[in-house]
Amino acid sequence: MFYEPQNGHGLPHNPFNAIVTPRPIGWISTRGADGQDNLAPYSFFNAVAYVPPQVMFASTSAKPDRDGTKDSVANIRETGVFAVNVVEYAMRDVMNKTSGPWERETDEFELAEIEKAPCNTINCARVAGAPATLECKLTQIVQLPGEANFTVFGEVTGVHMRDDCIVDGTFDVTTFNPLTRLGYRDYSVIREVFSLKRPGD
Repeated sequence: MFYEPQNGHGLPHNPFNAIVTPRPIGWISTRGADGQDNLAPYSFFNAVAYVPPQVMFASTSAKPDRDGTKDSVANIRETGVFAVNVVEYAMRDVMNKTSGPWERETDEFELAEIEKAPCNTINCARVAGAPATLECKLTQIVQLPGEANFTVFGEVTGVHMRDDCIVDGTFDVTTFNPLTRLGYRDYSVIREVFSLKRPGD
């Protein structure tokens, strides 16, 4: 089949997210100017540059009390920093709990009983037990076409890696099995990897 998004797809559910898969999950922790901590997962997330290392995530919905966006973007507007926590399969349920439409005053770390740890280069909390966390300083927020679509770009200023995830000098994802986002309500998990050599390498 073929469809043009502006004309609809005619299917029971939008297939777009099921086509662009799997997607890494950026479990974004932020702290507002008032000191309130927030933790929320975003599946429009990825790394975008090596030098300096940079990442992005996109927020595509809004809360009534957050000036056209959600808590994460609103906090980053205020403070200019955020942390990206990697989600392992073992944390799937607590990650999912933090995805709810909670009130602005809710600390999702406390709600889901997730241990916090301080970041080193930014004033923000991180998920203490995460396989890895990227501490980030905001470079820009880009408003995309459509209501409440914002992409946040940040430069990575600090990297935490859990010691048990480093095997023979490499960050081994099979030690913790990253959770990935598919379409609809579906997720997947990475349990196997293989390597390919580029031509010319």
